[in-house]
Amino acid sequence: MMLLFLFRYTYEVSPVFLLVEEAVIKKMIEFIGWEEGDGIFNPGGSVSNMYAMNLARYKFCPEIKEKGLSGLPRLVLFTSEECHYSMKKAASFLGIGTENVYFIKGSAPFLVCATAGTTVLGAFDPLDKIADICEKHGLWLHVDASWGGSALISRKHCRLLHGIHRADSVAWNPHKMLLAGIQCCALLVKDNSGLLKKCYSAKAAYLFQQDKFYDVSYDTGDKSIQCSRRPDAFKFWLMWKALGTTGLEERVNRALALARYLVEEIKKREGFQLLLEPEYANVCFWYIPPSLRKMEDGPEFWQKLHQVAPIIKERMMKKGSMMLGYQPHQGKVNFFRQVVISPHVSREDMDFLLDEIELLARDL
Repeated sequence: MMLLFLFRYTYEVSPVFLLVEEAVIKKMIEFIGWEEGDGIFNPGGSVSNMYAMNLARYKFCPEIKEKGLSGLPRLVLFTSEECHYSMKKAASFLGIGTENVYFIKGSAPFLVCATAGTTVLGAFDPLDKIADICEKHGLWLHVDASWGGSALISRKHCRLLHGIHRADSVAWNPHKMLLAGIQCCALLVKDNSGLLKKCYSAKAAYLFQQDKFYDVSYDTGDKSIQCSRRPDAFKFWLMWKALGTTGLEERVNRALALARYLVEEIKKREGFQLLLEPEYANVCFWYIPPSLRKMEDGPEFWQKLHQVAPIIKERMMKKGSMMLGYQPHQGKVNFFRQVVISPHVSREDMDFLLDEIELLARDL
């Protein structure tokens, strides 16, 4: 589709796609609960998080844009324990340093990053409580809702992000739960005074002339660290036009209903054990094979169980029946993680997943 290879940085080069991006961002801002705001589509949630971190630092200390890091106090930021690893990458890239992604006495905090939908467990931070602290101390609140943001479209599940309207910025990836074509990721900012542009503009005279015959606010290229960008918002716009808000809501509701079905089936079956009760579409569980079921709980049991998931994964891959991820996490031994997203999967597929694990591990 050649349309997706068009450049976007000024209105005269790409008027339709700039208007599409503006319309999509405006609608996403409404779902967050802001009366107004700004935003930009980026190549990934990691980039959106980096944008937000730099924007918060610029708001805290505007002179950094021209004078750099010299003379600044040691800046630190707070984030949730299970934040996406891109937060540390961003801190490294921006010269803040990964050691400052928490609190250090005598330093100057400028940002709190909360997570709405962690990568492994699908957990949601208590946004209202975090916002209370941020407002009290004048800290920028960024919510990484790259994974969980699409729950905002569901009237049934938007409660998971209660308080997100109090954030200063939000990262939201429609290419995740909603399955818009990769990449389709937005950074949304509550500030509507042009902070994005102030932070990132370089005022290239050959592109961003201020005496053009049209409203130059449509020239969005100067509020991006990129110049040429793909029209990623068009993917989401096209999907939205095809399915409507109701169709997108049904997609979220169906995915979470299937995740709940899988959870209930796991509870019924011998040998399956949930890691925890899920909040979202991430279903994490162990399969305990017959040889371990009568073994006492202890270091030896967990050491043996740690080896089970990799063996089952190898067998399913070599058989070609399915592909299911596993990992250890925060002291927990290897467990399976099924993330339910696709609108094409069914209850029968969930049953097959559990049946196949039992079949592949019958001799373990």
